[in-house]
Amino acid sequence: MEIMCLNGWGGKLHEVLLPYLNTATPDVLCLQEVVHSSTSDKDWLTYRDGDHVLPQRANLFRDVCRVLPDHHAIFCPHAQGTLWDGEMELPSQFGIATFVHKSLTVIGQTQGFVHKDYSPNGYGSHPRSRNAHGVRVYDDNACRAVSITHMHGLRDLRGKMDTPDRARQAQKFLDVNQQLSQSNDISVLCGDFNLEPESETLTILATAGFTELVKAHAFPTTRTSFYKKSDKFADYMLINSFTAVKKFEVINKPEVSDHCPLFLHI
Repeated sequence: MEIMCLNGWGGKLHEVLLPYLNTATPDVLCLQEVVHSSTSDKDWLTYRDGDHVLPQRANLFRDVCRVLPDHHAIFCPHAQGTLWDGEMELPSQFGIATFVHKSLTVIGQTQGFVHKDYSPNGYGSHPRSRNAHGVRVYDDNACRAVSITHMHGLRDLRGKMDTPDRARQAQKFLDVNQQLSQSNDISVLCGDFNLEPESETLTILATAGFTELVKAHAFPTTRTSFYKKSDKFADYMLINSFTAVKKFEVINKPEVSDHCPLFLHI
């Protein structure tokens, strides 16, 4: 089974991202920074937050569904806010999405907030709402159940330091996974955690029995050349059974986002 985790950067590099996903076709794709604008048929809208202005692929969820037609797709919004078409305001949802190949049997799902709650009337103040989504699948080829839970960790404008909010987020993330995973499952946790490798969050997850694979394989970064800040990590993938890992990679080419895809073969 192949599992990919990626922050899609709102689809900013969609012309590379979409063909890449179509070719890679992971069995399970955990995607963060997903935009879903159901009232607009535009390809591009603009996100504005003070001086922070980003082009947003207005319907990235739709776009990925189109290039992965043989996958079940689940979109889980953190919030509904405003994107801009010139000077026109349009409602748009922002969140995470999970894509599961139809050859796998989905035998469980769970979803929950790890920071704050759903924000229906704007994206909210920082740190903004964040959620997690998990799927439990049965792999007929390997005759086993696998649970996969991902989140987009909160963004603190002060940086990636440990905070009480992040410690609570880590525990809630584990809680979401524990609602789903059974004792004999291979269990995978992943996402853009917005944290450094020495963070308290990764210690909390390690204490719960998970091995973090980016550090274990000594990859030097999970960011691409599009990311200009000095810190080199944000994305992580963890597993409760290290011996189940056949291959783990941080994919640095092609560059499909300002984050690298994480790829796990179990």
